[in-house]
Amino acid sequence: MTHTVRIWDLPTRLFHWALAASVIALVVTAKVGGNAMVWHLRLGYVVLALLVFRLVWGLVGGRWSRFGAFLYSPVRLVGYLRGAGHPEDGVGHSPMGALSVFALLAVLVAQVGTGLLSDDEIAFSGPLTRFVSNAVVGQATGYHKEIGQYLVLGLVALHVLAIGFYVLVRKHRLVAPMLHGYKELPQPVAPSRDDLATRALALVALGVGAGVAWWVSTLSAF
Repeated sequence: MTHTVRIWDLPTRLFHWALAASVIALVVTAKVGGNAMVWHLRLGYVVLALLVFRLVWGLVGGRWSRFGAFLYSPVRLVGYLRGAGHPEDGVGHSPMGALSVFALLAVLVAQVGTGLLSDDEIAFSGPLTRFVSNAVVGQATGYHKEIGQYLVLGLVALHVLAIGFYVLVRKHRLVAPMLHGYKELPQPVAPSRDDLATRALALVALGVGAGVAWWVSTLSAF
């Protein structure tokens, strides 16, 4: 007997796909260059807003979207890798999936942060460059162009390959639940709350993220 459980709330799902689309667009605009860099900067603010939202939502969001639900101990991770996982390892993010999520969020934070500190000495200058030395700007620009983008691309590729492995080899449905929110599980678990009150709270969290991004964007005007 299986149990149909709401695992991914609507705000988490919308964040996931919005972030994926934004990262793809950021890569494309960076490669095109020229006038596309205007959109690259705008998309950077979008990703900043999304990341702030996810940090907030990781504290107050649905049951399985909270960081506490997939912040695993080393012992739990080793047990999972040895095939002796906990029954709840397959509910939300697995221990390996959690590592991927945290790594990708950290790399994206670093990429957005260094982008705000970058200066291409032609037409683009991040809004935070005026607050740091030229040496820091140079280091941030170098990381953003030479290291950070490849870390992002590498982690995204690894993320996609891992999903493919779990879907094709282990026969785990990972994509569909991120579309409709439900998972078929062998045991009953507490679902994520996903009602009007939760979604209103998500709008507040998104407003916080948008407010932070807007405020950062205004710093270059001073």
